[in-house]
Amino acid sequence: MAFSMNSFIIVSFVLLTAIAIAVPCTSSASLSPHYYDHTCPRAQQIVKSVVAKAVAKEARMAASLLRLLFHDCFAQGCDASILLDNKTGSIVSEKGSTPNRNSARGFEVVDAIKSALEEACPQTVSCADILAIAARDSVVLTGGPNWEVPLGRRDSRTASISGSNNGIPAPNNTFQTILNKWQRVGLDLTDLVSLSGCHSIGLVRCTSFRQRLYNQSGNGQPDAALDNAYADRLRTNCPKSGGDNNLFPLDYATPMRFDNYYFKNILVSKGILNSDQVLFTKSKASADLVKKYAESNQVFFQQFTKSMINMANISPLTGSKGEVRKNCRRVN
Repeated sequence: MAFSMNSFIIVSFVLLTAIAIAVPCTSSASLSPHYYDHTCPRAQQIVKSVVAKAVAKEARMAASLLRLLFHDCFAQGCDASILLDNKTGSIVSEKGSTPNRNSARGFEVVDAIKSALEEACPQTVSCADILAIAARDSVVLTGGPNWEVPLGRRDSRTASISGSNNGIPAPNNTFQTILNKWQRVGLDLTDLVSLSGCHSIGLVRCTSFRQRLYNQSGNGQPDAALDNAYADRLRTNCPKSGGDNNLFPLDYATPMRFDNYYFKNILVSKGILNSDQVLFTKSKASADLVKKYAESNQVFFQQFTKSMINMANISPLTGSKGEVRKNCRRVN
């Protein structure tokens, strides 16, 4: 998913078979919304309080926290590996990967959440669960649906920069490559389309869609699937060269509200990323889902919550696997 969320990175399915990446989870029964009911009963309240303050201070932070969960889960499973800093000789941080470098953000908010939780319940709530709860709260705070988050994930002792580079969907990949990537981690077409709706909020950098404006197919022509007037608007602040980090709303209609306008935009050729628009132009089954969600915010919300639970259940570490970090940036 192409989820600040600014953009997603993905490479071909063939390359993925050569690296260690997340595989479909088989231990969902070990996760439960009530996991911390006795060991840290205020855990979710604490997370929500910190997230609410962060989003009130900067509305964009909601999308950034949501994106952190996606970029974590698509590298080597939902294990908070994205939060680990470099450690000489043992850890090469995923923060330096192509999809995360200069774009992944919200780490200080996670630090603040962890600090508050450590004060209330020392070494109890995992960083992986913090990401899952914070993503849900970010959606709710921007007008999206609520859901019970299954909990009980533990934190990895490793990171995978190759998994991050090769496992996160990219904005300029083909539809089939993107779908292959989602299927590789046990998700399906419905999950892909509904969770792409995360682009209802957040901002994206010029560099992530520039080729659509000037050279989509290598022939010096813009993407014919992009509305001309919308493209002209985008060009005013996204030149052929320079301005890589200039920011644009992923959803031009309701950029700060989580709703189904993302899908309505796609129907009128105003999906800003290639990975957005191909959901409508390259697959009838996918296009039918785009139409379905564009027609009903309720239907979109219902599927979105189911798919978020599916996505946050990619290869979690449970039981005695991994650890509960004291500091989300480093292993114990």
